[in-house]
Amino acid sequence: MIETDILIIGAGPCGLFTVFEAGLIKLKCHLIDSLPQPGGQLTEIYPKKPIYDIPGFPSILAGDLVTNLMEQAAPFHPGFTLGERAETIEKLQDGRFKVTTNRGTEHAAHVIAIAGGLGCFEPRKPELENLEKFEDCGVDYIIRDPEKYRNKKVVIAGGGDSALDWSIFLADVASEVTLVHRRQAFRGALDSVDKVHKLAEEGKINLMVNAEVSGIDGDDQIKTASITPKNDRSQIVKEIDYFIPLFGLSPKLGPIRDWGLNLNKESITVDTTDYSTNVPGIYAIGDINDYPGKLRLILCGFHEATLMVQSAYHRIYPEKRLVLKYTTVSGVNGF
Repeated sequence: MIETDILIIGAGPCGLFTVFEAGLIKLKCHLIDSLPQPGGQLTEIYPKKPIYDIPGFPSILAGDLVTNLMEQAAPFHPGFTLGERAETIEKLQDGRFKVTTNRGTEHAAHVIAIAGGLGCFEPRKPELENLEKFEDCGVDYIIRDPEKYRNKKVVIAGGGDSALDWSIFLADVASEVTLVHRRQAFRGALDSVDKVHKLAEEGKINLMVNAEVSGIDGDDQIKTASITPKNDRSQIVKEIDYFIPLFGLSPKLGPIRDWGLNLNKESITVDTTDYSTNVPGIYAIGDINDYPGKLRLILCGFHEATLMVQSAYHRIYPEKRLVLKYTTVSGVNGF
């Protein structure tokens, strides 16, 4: 059995930063993640996507942020159980929690921090004939390496931030980018919407609103996409190399749903004093939690992790007094 002070479920950015904050107060952490590598969505979905709202970094690639967080956590020697999903939980006689994964790996900890992001997730797929046939043969739901689309013809479908951001990014990578959205208005950031319209005016991307991709075709590889304007049933057939539908993710809590936690749909309700759940000793931080005024931003998750570990320390060592130390004075090695 793997034993630790804080068992972190989810090795995304909030989980990784928890290791650092816990390490500063001498708490040991172990992380469980169903993905085969740390980083969560940042590694799995958009490692090459720039992030603009991390303090001190005007722009940083998602993958580079994960690299930095791993380096920041390294002095505190976290353990990892990767490629396994936290399945069951039970209370041991000594008051600790026992968590077993779907592969039977057992963990024991005084405190559990659920930092599972959106939980178990899968892409929302358009209802198109032949869609599954071309998965991995021209249909991608996630952009991991934009160089894959270098000098290729790409059709992106969607109206949110991912569709807008990747249309902007790939305008300088692909030979042709077409963004198709079924409505006139976009759901993404206004700055991104303005950039897309400007690129369209400059002829750097093709923008088709009030339209949708109605069909895809090819042989062993996707070859064409049929686009149907909303008010005109005539189809426009474009030669393409890739079709990328970016309609978001369907979040699911998975087995955590059965752990007796107070839930709001697919989120875990917490007390903002310390981000504790209704089960003493279990906390939830990052995108997976819910409270009035919640903002699903990485930087907010960092704040939640910082307060959570302070509460975890008092739970593990109720008789000890915790004195706040500043890294600017002590450095990391001084903790």
